[in-house]
Amino acid sequence: MRPFHAILAAAALAAFAGAAGAQSYPNKPIRIIVPYAAGGTSDILARQIGPKMTEAWGQPVLVENKPGANGNVGADFVAKSAPDGYTMLLADIGALCISPSVFPQLPFDPTRDFSPIVMVSYSPHVLAVHPSVPVNSVQELISYAKANPGKLNFAISGIGGAPHLAGIEFAQRTGVNWTYIPYKGGSQAVADVVAGQANVLFNGMLATWPSVTGGRLKALAISSSKRVASAASTPIVAETLPGFETGSFQGVVAAAGTPREIVAKLNAEFARILSAKDIKDRLAAQGTEVRTDTPESFGAFIRNETARWAKVVKESGAKFE
Repeated sequence: MRPFHAILAAAALAAFAGAAGAQSYPNKPIRIIVPYAAGGTSDILARQIGPKMTEAWGQPVLVENKPGANGNVGADFVAKSAPDGYTMLLADIGALCISPSVFPQLPFDPTRDFSPIVMVSYSPHVLAVHPSVPVNSVQELISYAKANPGKLNFAISGIGGAPHLAGIEFAQRTGVNWTYIPYKGGSQAVADVVAGQANVLFNGMLATWPSVTGGRLKALAISSSKRVASAASTPIVAETLPGFETGSFQGVVAAAGTPREIVAKLNAEFARILSAKDIKDRLAAQGTEVRTDTPESFGAFIRNETARWAKVVKESGAKFE
C-alpha cells in the first residue's frame, strides 16, 4: 500500500502547491506574446487588454511582438516557456488551428503543448482593394480577376494564415487566379495594399477598417454571416457567394501544464476586462465581436477548427513553402 499512499500524497501536494500559487499569482510581470508584427488585430487587442490587467493586478503586463513563420516563432516560444501563467500567447486561428495542416514539421503541437485560457474576439475579414483597382463589388472583382489572370497581387499576413486560406477558398469557389504576396503580419499586408505595392487582400476588420474609413482602401465586402452594424452599407461576401464566412478568431493560451487554478484566474480576468462597456463598444465600432468562454470550450473550438481547416487545405491542393 505504500506506493499508493505515496501517489496520493504527491497528488495532494501538487494540488496544494497549485492552489497556493494561484493565491499569490501574479507576483511579478506578465508577458503577452503576440506572434505577429505590431499593428495587427492580435497586437491591437493585446495593447487594449494589457493596461486593464496591469491596473487590476498591480503588476506590469508587457506586450511583446515575436513575428515570423505565420506566428509559429512566437507560438513555439510560449509552448516552451515555463508553465506558470507569466507568459501567454495572444494569437489568431492561423497559429493555433491552421499551422498543423500547413507546416507538417512544426516544433510544437497546438493541441498538446498549450493550456487554453480564453477566446477573446472574432473579427470578420474585410475584402478590400487599392482604390486604383477598377472594381466596386465582389462580382466586379471576380470578373476583373478572370479577365486578368495572375495580374492581381493578393497580400496575405503570412503563408497559411487565415487571410491566406480565405483567399484560397474565394479563388476555389470563383475560379480566379491571383498571386499571393506574404508579409509578417496583417498590418504590413494592409500597408502595402495602401501603398499600391499589392492590389487586394482579406484581413481582419479591426486592423483594416481604419484604412477603409480613411479612404486609403476600398472595401468590397465583409466576410461575416450577416452585415456588421458599424458598416451596414457594406455588403457581405455571402451575398455573392452563399455561405462564405471567414475571419480572425483571437484567443489566449499558455504553456501546457499551467496550473488549473491560474488558468481559471486568468480566464476570469480576461472575461471581466472584455465585458467592460468601454472595451465592448470600442471593438464593436470596429466590427469586432467579443467572445469569451471557458478554457474547456475554447480547447474544443481549437480542436474543431483544426479539423475544419485541415479539410480546406487538403481539398485545395495548395502547396505551402
